[in-house]
Amino acid sequence: MAVAFDRAALGSILHEGGQSLGLNLSQNQVEKLLDYLALLIKWNAVYNLTSVRDPRQMVTQHLLDAMASLPAFAGAAHVLDVGSGGGLPGVVLAICAQEAQPQMRIDMIDTVSKKTAFLTQVKVELRLTNTTIHTGRVEALQVKQKFDRITSRAFAELADFINWSGHLLEEGGQMIALKGQAPSEEMTRIPQGWRVEQLLALQVPGMDAQRHLVIIERAGASQ
Repeated sequence: MAVAFDRAALGSILHEGGQSLGLNLSQNQVEKLLDYLALLIKWNAVYNLTSVRDPRQMVTQHLLDAMASLPAFAGAAHVLDVGSGGGLPGVVLAICAQEAQPQMRIDMIDTVSKKTAFLTQVKVELRLTNTTIHTGRVEALQVKQKFDRITSRAFAELADFINWSGHLLEEGGQMIALKGQAPSEEMTRIPQGWRVEQLLALQVPGMDAQRHLVIIERAGASQ
């Protein structure tokens, strides 16, 4: 049985959660995030984009979880979301950046064409003119302009994340991995020439589970 999509209640959870994270969401941002959530629920019935079905849990586990990482992208100009799937954190970043950081562009890539078809629909319906969608393997992606931030959420082990997408990072850029528990063992296996610049514990409103950001730079990168 489908759980009701109570837009007003979900909007309140989203707005209050944003305030807890220090984000002052505009009404337009809240409405677009809810529009995105509605599309995710609609497409999820066919394409199984997420195992989370309850809209309230989706606000917490998807939207607020992605929003908790937003400060790490402050000042970014060109971001790549690897293995974007249903658009996390890429779509959330794009929605928030349209007003808050209009100079920022966000590219999203996934190997599964059904997922990128969904992302393309989100881009069109929400008028996300700051986004570009790619279908394919990130290790084969070539771009004219490299990225100053490359991110992933539940995509791969840190070493694979770096090995597959590090060629797309511009000098002085950062790899930002969204993880659950602190990936201590993974951090010991990152490739030579890279270093963990910062490990940040995140507190997501309404979520008890551990969440961390792992920020990685090339070894020798200037602070």
